[in-house]
This record gives sequence, structure tokens and C-alpha cells, in this order.
Amino acid sequence: MNKLGFLSFLMVIASIIAFLIIRGPNANLMMAIIILGILSLFGIVFAVLSKKWLSGILGVLSNGGVLVFVFFLVLARGIAG
Repeated sequence: MNKLGFLSFLMVIASIIAFLIIRGPNANLMMAIIILGILSLFGIVFAVLSKKWLSGILGVLSNGGVLVFVFFLVLARGIAG
């Protein structure tokens, strides 16, 4: 695993930690969407730029999972009004 692959996994861990900090009944949903989306996109870019196949595939899948979660947050914001 090279440095960019490690940064990709670090973005997943940072997204999980950011979600655990932001969550709660009075959470600002828009701020959570922006932070998690940006971290996930950076993680996908780092995974694609790493030249290792395993780091790239695992990084894209894990950051893609975070991005799907962000999509569900956007859906929840739209339904809630």
C-alpha cells in the first residue's frame, strides 16, 4: 500500500469520526452532507491516483459507501423539507 492508498483509507476513518461528532438531534444536516461528501470525494480521488489495484478498489468501494450514505442524507433532507 502506498501513501495515496493510505490517505484514501484515512478519509474513510475521518468520515466515520466526523459523523460520530456531528450526529444528534440538533445536528446541522447540511454541514454533515458537505463534510462527508468532500471527504468521500477526496478519498475516491486518492484511491484512483494510487497505482496499486488493491488500494484503489478497496478505497473506491469504502469511500463509495460513504458517498451512498451521504446520498441518503440528502434524500432525508429533501423529505423532511
